Amino acid sequence: MRVLVVLPTYQESANIEEVLRRVRGAVPSASVLVVDDSSPDGTADIAQQIGHEIGLVEVLRRPSKSGLGSAYRDGFRRGLTDGFDVLVEMDSDLSHDPAALPVLLAAIDEGSDLVIGSRYVPGGSIPDWSWHRRALSRWGNRYAALVLGMDVADATSGYRAYRSETIAKVDFHTVKADGYGFQIEMAYRVVTVGGLVAEVPISFTDRLRGTSKMSGRIVVEALILVTWWGIRDRLLRLRR
Repeated sequence: MRVLVVLPTYQESANIEEVLRRVRGAVPSASVLVVDDSSPDGTADIAQQIGHEIGLVEVLRRPSKSGLGSAYRDGFRRGLTDGFDVLVEMDSDLSHDPAALPVLLAAIDEGSDLVIGSRYVPGGSIPDWSWHRRALSRWGNRYAALVLGMDVADATSGYRAYRSETIAKVDFHTVKADGYGFQIEMAYRVVTVGGLVAEVPISFTDRLRGTSKMSGRIVVEALILVTWWGIRDRLLRLRR
């Protein structure tokens, strides 16, 4: 399989070299696309320099900070245009361990359309989170699964691999949500088109360097969107 790992970045100069080297060590034949939103700390330049050394790394420089969902949409478009078979999402802050990449790709090879690196299946963990943060995330995922009728334990996880032909089916260009909402909607669309979703356990570790880009607004956005999708689709089924 031709694999493209899409790495959105904004101000990740402290992490980008390590994550690129660890990705190359975990999946030596995979290509990497760094989608950088004009980081003022020189992230894109570091990525390009490391790419020249380790190979199979391309940097897509975007003119301004445009959000996680937008970065993945641009990355997916590039991956489909260039004929990759599998498109991988992962964070560039080392909260997602590149060593888990072969496990995600193996599940794609076995027939799954979407493989999610899950914190909430047996073997998954979030060792650094407080109990209330863990509870909020777990119950948010349960709410999304219930409202949308998905048998997915961790729909908000941003560590995942898609079969490219499935990405092409779900009309990802029209997904407008960012952050958690983007991840939930993409999983929901894969389920809606009949795609097979698998979850493999991962250990999620909070970033050690730099600052988080997630905000309360992104959490609220996700909850509102999930509620709206659930109501909308129930009304559509009733009309039919």
